[in-house]
Amino acid sequence: MTKFEIAAALLEISSLLRLKEKEPFRAKAYARAAQALAEAGENFPELVKQNRLTEIKGIGTSLAGVIRELHTTGRAALLEDLRAEFPQGVVALSKIGGLTKEKIRTLNTALGISTLDDLKTALEAGKIRELAGFGIKSEAALRDQIAKFEQPSESILLINALRAGERLLEFMRTCKGVERVDLAGSARRWNEIVSTIRVTALAASNHAAAVKHFLGFPTITEVEQKTPDYAAVKLSEGARATISVASAAEYWNLLHHETGSTSFETALGRIAGTKGLQLTPRELLPVGKRKSLKVESEADIYRHLDMQFVPPELRDDDSHIKAALAGEIPKDLIKAEHIKGMVHCHTTYSDGRNSVEEMALAAQSMGIEYMTITDHSPTAFYAGGLKVDRLKKQWEEIDRVQERVSIKLLRGTESDILRDGELDYPDNILEKFDVIIASIHNRYKLDEAAMTKRIINAMKNPLFKIWGHPLGRLVLRRPPISCRIEEILDVIAKSRAIIEISGDPHRLDLEPRWIKEARKRRIKFVISTDAHSISDLRNLKFGIGMARRAGTTSREVLNTRGVGPFRKAVKP
Repeated sequence: MTKFEIAAALLEISSLLRLKEKEPFRAKAYARAAQALAEAGENFPELVKQNRLTEIKGIGTSLAGVIRELHTTGRAALLEDLRAEFPQGVVALSKIGGLTKEKIRTLNTALGISTLDDLKTALEAGKIRELAGFGIKSEAALRDQIAKFEQPSESILLINALRAGERLLEFMRTCKGVERVDLAGSARRWNEIVSTIRVTALAASNHAAAVKHFLGFPTITEVEQKTPDYAAVKLSEGARATISVASAAEYWNLLHHETGSTSFETALGRIAGTKGLQLTPRELLPVGKRKSLKVESEADIYRHLDMQFVPPELRDDDSHIKAALAGEIPKDLIKAEHIKGMVHCHTTYSDGRNSVEEMALAAQSMGIEYMTITDHSPTAFYAGGLKVDRLKKQWEEIDRVQERVSIKLLRGTESDILRDGELDYPDNILEKFDVIIASIHNRYKLDEAAMTKRIINAMKNPLFKIWGHPLGRLVLRRPPISCRIEEILDVIAKSRAIIEISGDPHRLDLEPRWIKEARKRRIKFVISTDAHSISDLRNLKFGIGMARRAGTTSREVLNTRGVGPFRKAVKP
């Protein structure tokens, strides 16, 4: 078995273990192992051969044994035992809310139900209500749950789309004849949520073979469409995925077409028309001619259109086309390499998972020059917020660690904005910090007027502060707070405050539309990680993506400055 086939088997084991009342943690372990295995970058057969599977995070000795068994024999005793223990089709039926293992067994024993179609047929015939443990209310509830299952939300977080997309790319790279694969669509544009993971593949010939290989990806749950050079499927992650295959002459046109939004591609097509050209998904053709123009990169498309190159992040709508025609897209759009300081980092002093020293060494290994240690303030007691006595102990530890690392550590806080807009610590403590991030962590449901007043009061505070994850949203889980944001931005523009662009993949706050409004007011930013662990330092790329979508330049981001200028700029 390949590692992808083994990942699929591990996911099935996880699903079956979830049905065993005493196995929830083991089930989660197999699910995590499936993802870790699919994402493992090293040569999988070599890891098996050299008994190094336990080097993959989340895979212990027992799991390694199951993986080795699957790889070498194509079967696993554990999986076969679990399949024998449960009725046929139990995994599919278990995804219907309210169907426990016992109820599934009853349905199977009494009515021979082993598939979702069987269940729907029995419901239509009114047979379910007659069974012990069911009834008319259960029947109605099952109908609702089936409807929800069959029409699930197709939107997933960007971070999950990127993970699934990377696994798809790696899987396609194992296909003979595929010379290049890329992630396109809204994921390449760094949209907060993704409904379709779009993959493009370059194959000199036999496009159908590439499509067939794609359809062998282990987490596909349904094939929606298939042609010789295209396929659309549903993934177990909850999103759709597509693959489009092209030859070398067509590839860059295809990648460009699959990346831009509909409105962007339509507007660009109109520009092409004014220049006597026709822009199609696979060609750039002079009108009335059959031979397409030579396109060997996306940049060539813009060169033929006499336009400045438009980066993928700016292809969300047609708002940047006018700037591209005039050559006015900033040449210093923010990039990861511009960032010199990691801002907004938590440690074990509050709700972080790594110590001050571990966080410092991790950032230092990434080539970062400085890091702000910004643990929570006292009001955030649920997150281990630091009272003054513990804060002083943290400062002492920062001083000790500073002697052992080359990265500069700055004393900071993520201070709660209280209901009246006051910051959480007395001024005589706040003045001693190197940096203050001011955030809202409670009373999210204040009405618009009260919330606006609360934030404005905080921003007017004469101490310099960074407005942290400003609107408090959690993508797909919690909406932004209700406030008059343009009124707040007007106040920030005249006060000692700037705005955080949070790279936390669950927040991604501010949205690009509000970043643009802040830029109009010449407000400065920091791009943060909101890191609660070493691994969270990788969140930086998400903040960069959000900032680029709003056209943010390196000059507008304070943590592109060296430690001296940064410290001077943000000193309370």
